[in-house]
Amino acid sequence: MRSQSSLGEFDIIEKYFRQSSPRQDVVLGVGDDAALVAAPENSQIAISTDTLVEGIHFFADIPPRALGHKALAVNLSDMAAMGAEPRWVTLALTLPEVNEDWLAQFSKGFYDLAEYFNVSLIGGDTTKGPLSITVTVHGVVPSGKALRRNGAKPGDWLYVTGNLGDSGLALAHLQQKLSLTPQQFELCLKQHYYPQPRVLAGYGLRDIASATIDISDGLANDLRHILRQSGCSASLKLEQLPLSETMTEAVGLDQSFQLALCGGEDYELCFTVPESNKGSVNTSLSYSGVPYTCIGQLASGQGEIKLQYQGKPYQFEPSGWDHFN
Repeated sequence: MRSQSSLGEFDIIEKYFRQSSPRQDVVLGVGDDAALVAAPENSQIAISTDTLVEGIHFFADIPPRALGHKALAVNLSDMAAMGAEPRWVTLALTLPEVNEDWLAQFSKGFYDLAEYFNVSLIGGDTTKGPLSITVTVHGVVPSGKALRRNGAKPGDWLYVTGNLGDSGLALAHLQQKLSLTPQQFELCLKQHYYPQPRVLAGYGLRDIASATIDISDGLANDLRHILRQSGCSASLKLEQLPLSETMTEAVGLDQSFQLALCGGEDYELCFTVPESNKGSVNTSLSYSGVPYTCIGQLASGQGEIKLQYQGKPYQFEPSGWDHFN
Protein backbone atom coordinates (compact mmCIF):
# COMPACT_ATOMS: atom_id res chain seq x y z
CA MET A 1 0.00 0.00 0.00
CA ARG A 2 2.05 2.96 -1.30
CA SER A 3 1.66 6.40 0.17
CA GLN A 4 -0.20 8.69 -2.22
CA SER A 5 -1.28 11.53 0.02
CA SER A 6 -0.20 13.91 2.74
CA LEU A 7 -3.55 13.68 4.55
CA GLY A 8 -3.31 13.75 8.34
CA GLU A 9 -5.23 11.66 10.83
CA PHE A 10 -8.15 14.07 11.19
CA ASP A 11 -8.28 14.70 7.44
CA ILE A 12 -8.69 10.95 6.89
CA ILE A 13 -11.54 10.80 9.42
CA GLU A 14 -13.28 13.82 7.96
CA LYS A 15 -12.96 12.69 4.34
CA TYR A 16 -13.62 8.97 4.60
CA PHE A 17 -15.23 8.13 7.93
CA ARG A 18 -17.84 10.76 8.75
CA GLN A 19 -21.37 9.72 7.82
CA SER A 20 -23.58 12.46 6.42
CA SER A 21 -26.80 10.93 7.82
CA PRO A 22 -26.27 8.92 11.01
CA ARG A 23 -29.12 7.19 12.81
CA GLN A 24 -31.54 9.43 14.67
CA ASP A 25 -30.53 7.80 17.98
CA VAL A 26 -26.95 9.07 17.53
CA VAL A 27 -26.86 12.15 19.76
CA LEU A 28 -23.18 12.86 19.08
CA GLY A 29 -21.09 10.91 16.59
CA VAL A 30 -17.64 11.19 15.02
CA GLY A 31 -15.53 14.20 15.99
CA ASP A 32 -15.65 14.48 19.78
CA ASP A 33 -13.91 12.72 22.69
CA ALA A 34 -16.69 10.15 22.88
CA ALA A 35 -19.94 9.36 21.14
CA LEU A 36 -23.40 9.73 22.67
CA VAL A 37 -26.28 7.45 21.74
CA ALA A 38 -29.83 7.08 22.98
CA ALA A 39 -30.60 3.50 24.02
CA PRO A 40 -34.21 2.28 23.78
CA GLU A 41 -36.20 1.42 26.88
CA ASN A 42 -36.67 -2.19 27.97
CA SER A 43 -33.63 -3.28 25.98
CA GLN A 44 -30.18 -4.61 26.69
CA ILE A 45 -27.01 -3.51 24.89
CA ALA A 46 -25.03 -6.19 23.03
CA ILE A 47 -21.36 -5.37 22.34
CA SER A 48 -18.81 -7.28 20.26
CA THR A 49 -15.25 -6.52 19.11
CA ASP A 50 -13.14 -8.17 16.41
CA THR A 51 -9.66 -7.38 15.12
CA LEU A 52 -8.37 -8.28 11.65
CA VAL A 53 -4.58 -8.28 11.17
CA GLU A 54 -2.81 -8.45 7.83
CA GLY A 55 -1.06 -11.77 7.37
CA ILE A 56 -3.20 -13.43 10.06
CA HIS A 57 -6.80 -12.77 8.99
CA PHE A 58 -6.30 -11.57 5.42
CA PHE A 59 -3.66 -11.49 2.72
CA ALA A 60 -1.99 -8.24 1.66
CA ASP A 61 -3.59 -8.39 -1.81
CA ILE A 62 -7.21 -8.57 -0.62
CA PRO A 63 -9.30 -5.95 -2.43
CA PRO A 64 -9.81 -3.06 0.03
CA ARG A 65 -13.54 -2.93 -0.68
CA ALA A 66 -13.83 -6.60 0.33
CA LEU A 67 -11.77 -5.92 3.45
CA GLY A 68 -14.04 -3.03 4.45
CA HIS A 69 -17.10 -5.25 4.02
CA LYS A 70 -15.61 -8.18 5.90
CA ALA A 71 -14.31 -6.06 8.79
CA LEU A 72 -17.88 -5.02 9.57
CA ALA A 73 -19.57 -8.27 8.54
CA VAL A 74 -17.74 -10.41 11.12
CA ASN A 75 -19.04 -8.15 13.90
CA LEU A 76 -22.57 -8.04 12.54
CA SER A 77 -22.50 -11.85 12.53
CA ASP A 78 -21.92 -11.75 16.29
CA MET A 79 -24.98 -9.52 16.64
CA ALA A 80 -26.99 -12.01 14.58
CA ALA A 81 -25.94 -14.84 16.89
CA MET A 82 -27.29 -12.87 19.86
CA GLY A 83 -30.55 -11.95 18.13
CA ALA A 84 -29.50 -8.30 18.48
CA GLU A 85 -30.21 -5.37 16.19
CA PRO A 86 -26.88 -3.72 15.27
CA ARG A 87 -27.04 0.07 15.61
CA TRP A 88 -23.66 1.71 16.27
CA VAL A 89 -20.09 0.84 15.38
CA THR A 90 -16.60 2.17 16.11
CA LEU A 91 -13.58 1.62 13.87
CA ALA A 92 -9.90 1.64 14.88
CA LEU A 93 -7.76 1.63 11.75
CA THR A 94 -3.98 1.21 11.82
CA LEU A 95 -2.35 2.10 8.49
CA PRO A 96 1.28 1.71 7.39
CA GLU A 97 0.80 4.78 5.17
CA VAL A 98 -1.94 6.85 3.58
CA ASN A 99 -3.28 5.65 0.23
CA GLU A 100 -6.41 7.53 -0.77
CA ASP A 101 -7.44 5.01 -3.43
CA TRP A 102 -7.26 2.24 -0.81
CA LEU A 103 -9.17 4.32 1.75
CA ALA A 104 -11.90 5.18 -0.75
CA GLN A 105 -12.49 1.51 -1.59
CA PHE A 106 -12.22 0.31 2.01
CA SER A 107 -14.71 2.89 3.26
CA LYS A 108 -17.02 2.06 0.33
CA GLY A 109 -17.17 -1.62 1.33
CA PHE A 110 -17.63 -0.70 5.00
CA TYR A 111 -20.37 1.87 4.42
CA ASP A 112 -22.31 -0.16 1.86
CA LEU A 113 -22.86 -2.87 4.46
CA ALA A 114 -23.42 -0.36 7.29
CA GLU A 115 -26.12 1.42 5.30
CA TYR A 116 -27.81 -1.87 4.41
CA PHE A 117 -28.25 -2.68 8.11
CA ASN A 118 -28.79 0.96 9.19
CA VAL A 119 -25.65 1.00 11.34
CA SER A 120 -23.93 4.31 12.18
CA LEU A 121 -20.18 4.76 12.57
CA ILE A 122 -19.91 6.84 15.76
CA GLY A 123 -16.18 6.97 16.46
CA GLY A 124 -12.87 5.14 16.60
CA ASP A 125 -9.22 5.88 15.99
CA THR A 126 -6.63 6.08 13.23
CA THR A 127 -2.93 5.55 13.74
CA LYS A 128 0.21 4.51 11.88
CA GLY A 129 1.60 0.98 12.02
CA PRO A 130 1.15 -2.49 10.47
CA LEU A 131 -2.25 -2.78 8.81
CA SER A 132 -4.96 -3.89 11.23
CA ILE A 133 -8.65 -3.14 11.69
CA THR A 134 -10.56 -3.30 14.96
CA VAL A 135 -14.33 -2.92 14.88
CA THR A 136 -16.64 -2.73 17.89
CA VAL A 137 -20.35 -3.01 17.20
CA HIS A 138 -23.13 -2.13 19.64
CA GLY A 139 -26.62 -3.50 19.24
CA VAL A 140 -29.86 -3.71 21.15
CA VAL A 141 -32.06 -6.65 22.01
CA PRO A 142 -35.34 -6.71 23.98
CA SER A 143 -34.65 -7.44 27.63
CA GLY A 144 -34.54 -11.17 28.29
CA LYS A 145 -34.63 -12.08 24.57
CA ALA A 146 -30.89 -12.33 23.81
CA LEU A 147 -29.78 -15.62 22.29
CA ARG A 148 -26.97 -17.37 24.16
CA ARG A 149 -24.79 -20.47 23.94
CA ASN A 150 -25.78 -22.18 27.17
CA GLY A 151 -29.50 -22.86 26.71
CA ALA A 152 -29.48 -26.07 24.67
CA LYS A 153 -30.98 -29.26 26.11
CA PRO A 154 -30.73 -32.98 25.25
CA GLY A 155 -33.27 -33.72 22.53
CA ASP A 156 -32.99 -30.32 20.87
CA TRP A 157 -32.61 -30.29 17.10
CA LEU A 158 -29.49 -28.83 15.50
CA TYR A 159 -29.63 -26.44 12.55
CA VAL A 160 -27.34 -24.27 10.42
CA THR A 161 -28.12 -21.48 7.98
CA GLY A 162 -26.78 -21.24 4.44
CA ASN A 163 -24.04 -23.42 2.97
CA LEU A 164 -20.86 -24.44 4.78
CA GLY A 165 -17.27 -24.72 3.60
CA ASP A 166 -17.12 -22.47 0.55
CA SER A 167 -15.11 -19.78 2.34
CA GLY A 168 -12.61 -22.38 3.54
CA LEU A 169 -12.37 -23.75 0.00
CA ALA A 170 -11.47 -20.30 -1.34
CA LEU A 171 -8.87 -19.88 1.41
CA ALA A 172 -7.31 -23.26 0.60
CA HIS A 173 -6.94 -22.13 -3.02
CA LEU A 174 -5.38 -18.82 -1.94
CA GLN A 175 -2.95 -20.77 0.25
CA GLN A 176 -2.13 -23.02 -2.76
CA LYS A 177 -3.25 -26.11 -0.88
CA LEU A 178 -5.48 -27.06 -3.82
CA SER A 179 -6.34 -25.74 -7.25
CA LEU A 180 -9.78 -24.63 -8.41
CA THR A 181 -10.99 -23.73 -11.89
CA PRO A 182 -11.46 -19.97 -12.45
CA GLN A 183 -15.24 -20.37 -12.27
CA GLN A 184 -15.12 -22.42 -9.05
CA PHE A 185 -12.72 -19.95 -7.45
CA GLU A 186 -14.90 -16.96 -8.37
CA LEU A 187 -17.99 -18.53 -6.82
CA CYS A 188 -16.42 -19.50 -3.50
CA LEU A 189 -14.22 -16.38 -3.24
CA LYS A 190 -17.39 -14.30 -3.03
CA GLN A 191 -18.32 -16.19 0.15
CA HIS A 192 -14.82 -15.64 1.56
CA TYR A 193 -14.57 -11.93 0.76
CA TYR A 194 -18.22 -10.90 1.18
CA PRO A 195 -19.88 -12.97 3.93
CA GLN A 196 -23.52 -12.07 4.56
CA PRO A 197 -24.28 -11.72 8.29
CA ARG A 198 -27.59 -13.39 9.15
CA VAL A 199 -28.99 -10.51 11.19
CA LEU A 200 -32.60 -10.97 10.08
CA ALA A 201 -32.46 -14.68 10.88
CA GLY A 202 -31.25 -13.77 14.36
CA TYR A 203 -34.40 -11.72 14.93
CA GLY A 204 -36.54 -14.69 13.94
CA LEU A 205 -34.73 -17.05 16.29
CA ARG A 206 -35.29 -14.97 19.45
CA ASP A 207 -38.42 -16.83 20.54
CA ILE A 208 -37.68 -20.34 19.26
CA ALA A 209 -33.95 -21.13 19.55
CA SER A 210 -32.49 -22.51 22.77
CA ALA A 211 -28.87 -21.69 21.85
CA THR A 212 -27.10 -19.94 18.97
CA ILE A 213 -23.56 -19.20 17.79
CA ASP A 214 -22.09 -17.83 14.59
CA ILE A 215 -19.75 -20.09 12.63
CA SER A 216 -16.47 -18.22 12.45
CA ASP A 217 -13.95 -20.89 13.51
CA GLY A 218 -15.54 -23.93 11.85
CA LEU A 219 -18.81 -25.69 12.63
CA ALA A 220 -17.20 -28.37 14.81
CA ASN A 221 -15.21 -25.87 16.87
CA ASP A 222 -18.10 -23.46 17.38
CA LEU A 223 -20.69 -26.17 18.01
CA ARG A 224 -18.51 -27.45 20.85
CA HIS A 225 -18.94 -24.10 22.62
CA ILE A 226 -22.71 -24.65 22.68
CA LEU A 227 -22.35 -28.28 23.74
CA ARG A 228 -19.88 -27.67 26.56
CA GLN A 229 -21.72 -24.66 27.95
CA SER A 230 -25.04 -26.50 27.75
CA GLY A 231 -23.88 -29.93 28.97
CA CYS A 232 -24.77 -31.77 25.77
CA SER A 233 -23.35 -33.90 22.98
CA ALA A 234 -24.41 -33.88 19.33
CA SER A 235 -25.02 -36.45 16.63
CA LEU A 236 -24.47 -35.01 13.13
CA LYS A 237 -25.73 -36.60 9.93
CA LEU A 238 -23.09 -35.65 7.38
CA GLU A 239 -25.34 -36.34 4.39
CA GLN A 240 -27.53 -33.48 5.63
CA LEU A 241 -24.75 -30.87 5.74
CA PRO A 242 -25.59 -28.04 3.32
CA LEU A 243 -22.77 -28.25 0.76
CA SER A 244 -22.58 -26.27 -2.46
CA GLU A 245 -22.38 -28.09 -5.77
CA THR A 246 -19.26 -26.04 -6.51
CA MET A 247 -17.44 -27.51 -3.52
CA THR A 248 -18.45 -31.14 -3.96
CA GLU A 249 -17.50 -31.02 -7.64
CA ALA A 250 -14.15 -29.40 -6.83
CA VAL A 251 -12.87 -31.61 -4.01
CA GLY A 252 -15.24 -34.56 -3.54
CA LEU A 253 -17.40 -35.54 -0.61
CA ASP A 254 -14.82 -36.41 2.07
CA GLN A 255 -12.89 -33.16 1.72
CA SER A 256 -16.18 -31.25 1.51
CA PHE A 257 -17.14 -32.69 4.90
CA GLN A 258 -13.76 -31.60 6.28
CA LEU A 259 -14.18 -28.05 4.96
CA ALA A 260 -17.78 -27.79 6.18
CA LEU A 261 -16.82 -28.91 9.68
CA CYS A 262 -13.45 -27.20 10.04
CA GLY A 263 -13.00 -24.61 7.27
CA GLY A 264 -14.13 -21.56 9.23
CA GLU A 265 -15.16 -18.04 8.22
CA ASP A 266 -18.59 -19.12 7.00
CA TYR A 267 -20.35 -16.58 9.28
CA GLU A 268 -23.52 -18.63 9.18
CA LEU A 269 -25.58 -19.38 12.29
CA CYS A 270 -25.60 -22.67 14.16
CA PHE A 271 -28.63 -22.98 16.43
CA THR A 272 -30.60 -25.48 18.47
CA VAL A 273 -34.37 -25.74 18.70
CA PRO A 274 -36.49 -27.70 21.23
CA GLU A 275 -38.89 -30.29 19.85
CA SER A 276 -41.79 -28.05 20.93
CA ASN A 277 -40.55 -25.24 18.64
CA LYS A 278 -39.46 -27.31 15.65
CA GLY A 279 -42.67 -26.63 13.77
CA SER A 280 -42.14 -22.87 14.14
CA VAL A 281 -38.71 -22.69 12.47
CA ASN A 282 -40.06 -22.20 8.97
CA THR A 283 -42.45 -19.45 10.03
CA SER A 284 -39.83 -17.67 12.13
CA LEU A 285 -37.18 -17.64 9.40
CA SER A 286 -39.35 -17.29 6.29
CA TYR A 287 -39.30 -13.48 6.22
CA SER A 288 -35.48 -13.40 6.49
CA GLY A 289 -34.99 -15.20 3.18
CA VAL A 290 -32.18 -17.24 4.75
CA PRO A 291 -32.03 -20.98 3.93
CA TYR A 292 -31.56 -23.37 6.84
CA THR A 293 -30.96 -27.10 7.34
CA CYS A 294 -31.48 -29.53 10.22
CA ILE A 295 -28.22 -31.48 10.53
CA GLY A 296 -28.62 -33.48 13.74
CA GLN A 297 -29.84 -33.70 17.31
CA LEU A 298 -28.43 -33.22 20.82
CA ALA A 299 -28.11 -35.69 23.66
CA SER A 300 -26.60 -35.66 27.14
CA GLY A 301 -22.84 -35.22 27.24
CA GLN A 302 -19.95 -32.80 27.66
CA GLY A 303 -19.15 -31.56 24.18
CA GLU A 304 -18.80 -34.78 22.20
CA ILE A 305 -19.65 -34.72 18.49
CA LYS A 306 -20.64 -38.03 16.87
CA LEU A 307 -20.50 -38.09 13.09
CA GLN A 308 -22.64 -40.39 10.98
CA TYR A 309 -22.86 -40.87 7.25
CA GLN A 310 -25.83 -42.82 5.92
CA GLY A 311 -26.38 -44.44 9.31
CA LYS A 312 -22.76 -45.51 9.91
CA PRO A 313 -20.09 -43.90 12.12
CA TYR A 314 -17.76 -41.58 10.22
CA GLN A 315 -14.26 -41.31 11.63
CA PHE A 316 -12.05 -38.25 11.76
CA GLU A 317 -11.20 -35.75 14.44
CA PRO A 318 -12.64 -32.36 13.45
CA SER A 319 -10.90 -29.23 14.64
CA GLY A 320 -11.21 -25.52 13.92
CA TRP A 321 -9.34 -22.26 14.02
CA ASP A 322 -7.46 -21.26 17.17
CA HIS A 323 -5.22 -18.16 17.15
CA PHE A 324 -2.68 -19.74 19.49
CA ASN A 325 -2.75 -23.34 18.27
